[in-house]
Amino acid sequence: MGRPGGLLLLPLLLSLPSGAGAGSCEPQASCEACVRSHPRCAWCEDPDFTRGGQAEATRCAPRDALERAGCPPRAVIDPRGSVWVLQDAELGAGGGQRGPTQLRPQSVQLRLRPGEEQSFQVRFRRAPGHPVDLYYLMDLSYSMKDDLENVRRLGSDLLAALRNVSSSVRIGFGSFVDKTVLPYVSTVPSKLRNPCPERQEPCDPPAAFRHVLSLTGDAAAFAARVSRQRISGNLDAPEGGFDAILQVAVCEERIGWRPVTRLLVFASDDTFHMAGDGKLGGIVLPSDTRCHLDAHGVYTRSHLYDYPSVGHLAQVLSAANIQPIFAVTGPTVPVYQELSRLIPKSVVGELREDSSNVVQLIADAYNSLSSTVELQHSPLPPGISLSYESHCGGPPGPPRPHGGICTGVLVNQEVTFTVRVRADACLSTPQRVGLRVLGFAEELSLELDTLCECSCTHHQPQVHLCHGGTLLCGVCRCPEGRRGRRCECEGVEEEGGCRPPNSTGPPCSGRGRCVCGACECPPGLSGSLCECDSGSCERHGGLPCGGPQRGECVCGTCRCRDGFGGSGCGCALGRESCVSGGRECSGHGSCVCGTCRCQPGYVGPLCAHCPSCRTPCQRLR
Repeated sequence: MGRPGGLLLLPLLLSLPSGAGAGSCEPQASCEACVRSHPRCAWCEDPDFTRGGQAEATRCAPRDALERAGCPPRAVIDPRGSVWVLQDAELGAGGGQRGPTQLRPQSVQLRLRPGEEQSFQVRFRRAPGHPVDLYYLMDLSYSMKDDLENVRRLGSDLLAALRNVSSSVRIGFGSFVDKTVLPYVSTVPSKLRNPCPERQEPCDPPAAFRHVLSLTGDAAAFAARVSRQRISGNLDAPEGGFDAILQVAVCEERIGWRPVTRLLVFASDDTFHMAGDGKLGGIVLPSDTRCHLDAHGVYTRSHLYDYPSVGHLAQVLSAANIQPIFAVTGPTVPVYQELSRLIPKSVVGELREDSSNVVQLIADAYNSLSSTVELQHSPLPPGISLSYESHCGGPPGPPRPHGGICTGVLVNQEVTFTVRVRADACLSTPQRVGLRVLGFAEELSLELDTLCECSCTHHQPQVHLCHGGTLLCGVCRCPEGRRGRRCECEGVEEEGGCRPPNSTGPPCSGRGRCVCGACECPPGLSGSLCECDSGSCERHGGLPCGGPQRGECVCGTCRCRDGFGGSGCGCALGRESCVSGGRECSGHGSCVCGTCRCQPGYVGPLCAHCPSCRTPCQRLR
């Protein structure tokens, strides 16, 4: 995936090599394996980099180590990830049906090297007057009889209340009772037609869900359609509301949902059936998550599919970007509060026995939901992880793996999230991940690709250097029948030069590979027969020969760099740190490995103090 032309990397975007210190860079057999193994690993593609029996795997090392070993900087392959902003419209711009822009940026492209972390910032500003769609889903079991009378007068009051905070509001209506099979409702034909306790009282047949009115801004239409609704009835106390919620979420076209803030008011005075309860009626098939409304808006498959589980319901509501408001009576509030903890961006309000406070309850719930800004992502490809740091006006919160959250956000207040993205595996194809603030339709498109290939300049077929082979990232790939670092050998392998004279032991001490009569040693071994172990030298500071800055291990013996000495190159030969005022160790000691070794009685880094030299009494005490 190439870089988009004409777009600049914003200064606020950061590249953080998180995890680079975890583990270390180990030699690898190819450039691709090298860049995938560790974010600090680089590859030298200079054809002349390996000499004297060195394995090609030694081309893989940290950049600074390769350059110290003689690899020209232009020949170092060390791909780095990048962050590019593709679309970044100003906050507050736009409008129309979707409302003003609240999320910025809108599109970002990331190229990730495995093990390396990239980060960018997302800004959200809560805009006033954001459009709202509200669907009122009501329990019409017989115990809700007095509530229905108040809901019939709800339309104009509810629209008026929401128009105080939104520029565009639409409302719809639906009802539910339960599945129309035993033991949930009576299947006696007369009871199916009229389930009310008093046969003279007119009641509607029970239904798992009946869609009555699609979303509209016409309060009169809402009042007219709801006024024609009649109460219904069932046998058991828990209701079939989960079936109804799922159909409201998946039947987007029939309900009339717009890409705006979506609210679902669920009004009931009892608890709910959930997955597994369908077995009581011989129903075992899990919900297929499809819309099954007939021409009259009735859910026709309730006798075939079990109730959805809480997890299934949470997933469907989140995918549809619907925020539930559970308006329930006092005794059931604790149950729905537990349910709300499992369903993202939901809230519970206590409904009076006759639903007379429902308008104020919805207005309060809307304000509570709108003031909570929660940034989350869609499902991630394997090997990709995200974390969020929330900046809500105070000190940033700790990183969270599943989303960022700010509460109590006011209208026109801006909050920021730092999103960190990491790839621990290579993607086979570019992937897309969506980021959005729950309850809002806007989405940030995150385009992800991984850097797992090497763009080498030395990739030429049939070059003279490789005697007819292919030069790939500085390494000759030999044709059939040829061997050697430059494919210079042909015919049967000769192993005579890979053993000591008159020896029948394994070639190259059993630790290397015999190529064209010479030993090719793995990393860490050297010598004409791979007999030398570079890790067997004396150590200083835990490293052989004090590490690459002080010396190197050559066949068991330290070869120290200038300025260092000693058996393990642990001795700094410079005397500058021992001299002050032209005197070495103040004349009371000698400089050993860059440190003063003081005479008896003298102390300090330059042997300048002698606490016991002040008086004869102190000296002879």
